[in-house]
Amino acid sequence: MHYNREAWDCERSAGPPQASSAPSGGSALHAVKSVGAVSCFGPNPPSDVLARMQRNGVKAVVANSRPNDGTRALAALELTRQAGVTVVPFIRLYRNRADYDNWFRDETIYDMVQAEFARGVTGSQAGPYKGIGEFHLYDSANANGPVARKLMQFAQKNKLAVLAHVDDTAIDLLMAHAPDARLIWAHTGIGGPPVSRVDALFAKYPQLMGELSYRPGLTCEGGKLCSEWRTLLLKYPQRFMIGSDTWVNQRWVQYDELMKGYRVWLGELPPDVARRIAWGNAAGIFGVTEQ
Repeated sequence: MHYNREAWDCERSAGPPQASSAPSGGSALHAVKSVGAVSCFGPNPPSDVLARMQRNGVKAVVANSRPNDGTRALAALELTRQAGVTVVPFIRLYRNRADYDNWFRDETIYDMVQAEFARGVTGSQAGPYKGIGEFHLYDSANANGPVARKLMQFAQKNKLAVLAHVDDTAIDLLMAHAPDARLIWAHTGIGGPPVSRVDALFAKYPQLMGELSYRPGLTCEGGKLCSEWRTLLLKYPQRFMIGSDTWVNQRWVQYDELMKGYRVWLGELPPDVARRIAWGNAAGIFGVTEQ
């Protein structure tokens, strides 16, 4: 989840409604990687967002914000705890929009990440950060930037997952800096590299995982899995997770339909595989237990 405005400064509000079934028919943990322009008094305040999660059975979310105050605020909210939603906090690399195009060579970003990691999160879900990102590389060559290299090595040393919105070329470059790092590939390549290329990268890097929001070619007619993707998911059942990428408010309006779409194709898979993708894979990485 990344917040594109100021951190929430929220009064306590009424709890969301009772949770309903999750995308897999059980609980779900996913990368709700953004919250668009969320604020306490905007169209999607915390009470609304948490209600949407509850009625879709979402029990935990990977969260990151610009600035990182938003993630800490969400984790600290008593309302979040009451909703039964676990926040898995990530350190976002952006203080402002300009950082999207410069973070990979800006030493002050590296300093900020170190300071944020040392601070951790407080409140009702106090604890350490679990990852870095989501970050973007619009030119894959920038994966060799000095700060990109240092952050991959920092993540590997501190056992932090890395959430990267990059192409397949950048996957190779990033993993060269830190071969044992846990890299979560946002959208499993939003540019749509062929399934054969994804397969090859998964075979090459055992720590690589794929997040499936916005993934072109994943589903075919009726929202069902395209055959080559079904084959890939069954080949690597422990390597994928779902996400909603609510990067603008419209994605919150669509949230129920996004989760419904996951239910359609998860329902095609063997139950144990569906549970892994909807919950078990991410929960295992981040040490999340169902409440």
